[in-house]
Amino acid sequence: MTLGLATLNTNKLPTLFMSYKGIYKPENPKKYIGNPNMIVYRSLWERKLFRYCDTNAKVLKWASEEIVIPYYNPAKKRMAKYYPDVYMEIITKDDKREKILIEVKPFKETQPPKYKRRTKNTLLAEAMYSQNTAKWRAAEEFCLDQGWTFKIMTEHELGV
Repeated sequence: MTLGLATLNTNKLPTLFMSYKGIYKPENPKKYIGNPNMIVYRSLWERKLFRYCDTNAKVLKWASEEIVIPYYNPAKKRMAKYYPDVYMEIITKDDKREKILIEVKPFKETQPPKYKRRTKNTLLAEAMYSQNTAKWRAAEEFCLDQGWTFKIMTEHELGV
């Protein structure tokens, strides 16, 4: 039996098709750089990373969308601002301090879009990929200048 949209219970649509958003309440607010009462997550993956930053003893400090990186947006053909999802300062295995910027994205969005025909959705995916790669190049350059590390974390790295 197939379930068509006509038989789909529309009362369930908000939980099925909307991303999860909310305010993260830290257990260790002193570790957070910024206002610990306004930590917004835009996905359950971000919330999982926030919890890791908040509760892991190796994470000394962390922040969400507190760093601003200017970049050229090729889709809009103008300068824009990029706010990476997470900044963290950690103690590495060899007891060194490392500063990391992290972007949380679905793996599919980290790859060039593949298509058989160029549809409106394909063009949107290409524009989003172009914008994301421009952001990530700017973040890599910014981190290189600061002596930091830039990482993109997908469902694979987050274990979801």
